[in-house]
Amino acid sequence: MNSKTGTLYIVATPIGNLADFGIRAAEILSEVNLILAEDTRHAAKLLKHYGITTRTRAFHDHNEQTYSAEIIRLLLNGEDLALISDAGTPLISDPGYRLVRMAREQGIDVSPIPGPSALTAAISASGVATDRFCFEGFLPSKRNQRIETLTKLSQEQRTIVFYESSHRIKDALEDLEAIYGEGREICVAREITKKFESFYFGSPATVREQIAVNSNNLKGEFVIVVSGNNDADKAWANACTLVNRLKLELPIKQACRIAADTFSVSKNELYNCVLAERRSE
Repeated sequence: MNSKTGTLYIVATPIGNLADFGIRAAEILSEVNLILAEDTRHAAKLLKHYGITTRTRAFHDHNEQTYSAEIIRLLLNGEDLALISDAGTPLISDPGYRLVRMAREQGIDVSPIPGPSALTAAISASGVATDRFCFEGFLPSKRNQRIETLTKLSQEQRTIVFYESSHRIKDALEDLEAIYGEGREICVAREITKKFESFYFGSPATVREQIAVNSNNLKGEFVIVVSGNNDADKAWANACTLVNRLKLELPIKQACRIAADTFSVSKNELYNCVLAERRSE
């Protein structure tokens, strides 16, 4: 592991079951000079379990900007460092991208040590289409912002994945039911790889009812997988047809606004599409 500069390893750790930790990941954490951990107390449990004695240092949202320059100096001096999160693959809705960016800019090697991820684990067992998906991280905590986010994503054709906490899962499911209705399928994964791992499938209303059966179902960490809008292609085609008719009698912007409002598609995207077609003619 010796080189002119050190290497920054991005090491995935178990999301629940400690047995999911990889052999290579354990070796790397044993060999580096320092482990950057989101919570050193949480990391201590994993390190003790595998007999890893490497020293740790807290690295999280509140000190990332302050400590990143110092960490870069350590790497430039030849020290090898590892970055871990509390669970799963670092930088997935976790701090670290600024540090990785700075390391890349300084010519420092950044090497991922892949492993557990709640995102991919939930998708793989969801039964929802996985060929195309978008990850939106945690939904906003405030209800009006959460509703705005879900509404904006209502026309998304790809599968959508969210993280959610135990404090907000009930409210999030209620908002999903109100905005997406019965026509969309969702899967809620709870406590993946842990003792009380659970998966709930069906419409937002069905899943909400399944979870509401037992208050314990509202505890833990959640991943919400939402099927894409299968009607989006049809809505776009209808909007294009309408705007082509309206533009014969109305200004293009007005025609696009009417068509976009009628079929709930993006006015700007529709306008740009019309302009592109005009330029190609």
